[in-house]
This record gives sequence, C-alpha cells and structure tokens, in this order.
Amino acid sequence: MKKTLSFFIFFITLFSFGQNLPDGFVYLSDVDKTIQKELRYFSNNNFIGKPIDGYHKNCIIVTQASANALVKVQESLLKEGLSLKIFDAYRPQQAVNHFVRWAKILEDTLMKKQYYPSVPKSQLFKRGYIASRSGHSRGSTVDLTIVSTKTGKELDMGSSYDFFGIQSHYIPKNISKEQQKNRLLLRNIMTQNNFRPYKNEWWHFTLRNEPYPTTYFNFPIE
Repeated sequence: MKKTLSFFIFFITLFSFGQNLPDGFVYLSDVDKTIQKELRYFSNNNFIGKPIDGYHKNCIIVTQASANALVKVQESLLKEGLSLKIFDAYRPQQAVNHFVRWAKILEDTLMKKQYYPSVPKSQLFKRGYIASRSGHSRGSTVDLTIVSTKTGKELDMGSSYDFFGIQSHYIPKNISKEQQKNRLLLRNIMTQNNFRPYKNEWWHFTLRNEPYPTTYFNFPIE
C-alpha cells in the first residue's frame, strides 16, 4: 500500500509540475506569471498547419538567465499598461528536424497563403527561413511581441509572427509610422535588457552572453 501511495504521489507531482528540466532551465511561469504566451508550435496556427514535434504542452521554457532578463522587460512594460506575449522560446531539436522534413515535401503548402505567399517553398532553405539548427534550441532565444493589458490585443507590427518575407525585416519600407513605432518599442526595450535582435525577424531576440552558446538541446516541452 505504501509503495502504491508513493508512486501515486510521484505521478501527481510530475503531472502537476512538469518534467525535471536540465540545469539552468526554468518554466517562465514559475518566474513571472504575468508574461502572456501563445505557443504557436503547440497548435495548428503556424506555417506548417499542425502541432510540431516536441511541443507537448503550452508552456514556455527558457534558461534562467533569459527568464531574469525577461522579467525586467515585463516590469518596464507593465508600468505602461503593456505586456510581453511569447510565441516561442526553447525549441527542441526534434522540432527543428520536423521543420526540415516538412520543407522537403514541396507539395505540402497548406499554410502558404498565410505565411509565405511570395516565397516558393523550394526556396525556404536557400533564403534562410528553414535551417537544420536553431538558436532556440540553446534555450536563450525568444520570439515575442507586445500586447495591451487593457484590451489584450497585440500591437500592430505590420506583419504576423513567422511571416516569411521582407515585411518581417526590422523596418521595411512598406509599413506605417505606427507599425514602425511599435517595432522600435519592442526592439529598444529588449536591447536595453541585454537581448540581441535579428534584423530579418522583428520578433526574434537572443540573450547576449547566453549560457549555452554551443549546445543544442532536444528535451520535449511538457
């Protein structure tokens, strides 16, 4: 009976609190519960059109160092009635492998109209939209935007998250002054808190001096 009870307690604990993460990784919600999330690769709302391998739960995992920096960003935004909203953070290598397999199936263009209307799928590798390794797998890269805490709506950034095209570059010519202002707000507050931007994706930032610069992890998100 004691063994059965002990196993039951262990199972409930594991189910409630998630997996044991590698050293230096945390669940972001354990550090700051106010940061919003919409883990796109856990859903059908992404450029493939179905959940991605390794995404088993709608939770954000990052390195402790990244979490600490994100908390500082969030504290500044909350004072202005704004909040971070994270689309992706740590990404297991198995998810990246899923992207690579999908990119090679040229006839699978379910989400082309929404995510890559002007880019031939055969060009996704050549143009750098799909790669065999991702900085996300090192645990210190995040994809995010800013939302209003009053309305819950995302600020207008001029393109959707994960849109494959020039419109997603930092400041393209074909977005409005308001959209430029919103992108600049995100970029400035992230860089002020030790994140490095990526010029081709307005939503993508990597922590400077990340703790695992050469390690690509593969544990699932659960």
